[in-house]
Amino acid sequence: MAVVETTDKTFENDTSKGVTLTDFWATWCGPCRMQSPVVEQLSGEMDGQVTFNKMDVDANPNTPQKFGIMSIPTLLVKKDGQVVDTVVGYHTKDQLKQLLSQYVEA
Repeated sequence: MAVVETTDKTFENDTSKGVTLTDFWATWCGPCRMQSPVVEQLSGEMDGQVTFNKMDVDANPNTPQKFGIMSIPTLLVKKDGQVVDTVVGYHTKDQLKQLLSQYVEA
């Protein structure tokens, strides 16, 4: 399953069920461009366990503001619509898999 582009309008619905990871990014952000392929790979490995979304913060300013996102990339993890974790900066696939696994198994 691919990473789905989410917007201010669709975010709450896109992240309301199960475990979701949303990658907040921008085209001009170098670390975001490094993080994107890692999230893509992980989406293939964890298909069916986690829903992966990405949001362009320049095109969708309201949601990042609502969640207090000041730096990108920021990865927001929700379980059944509730924020359970937030990580800022570049993270390896193993780091993200370990982070997400605790919520998938919980």
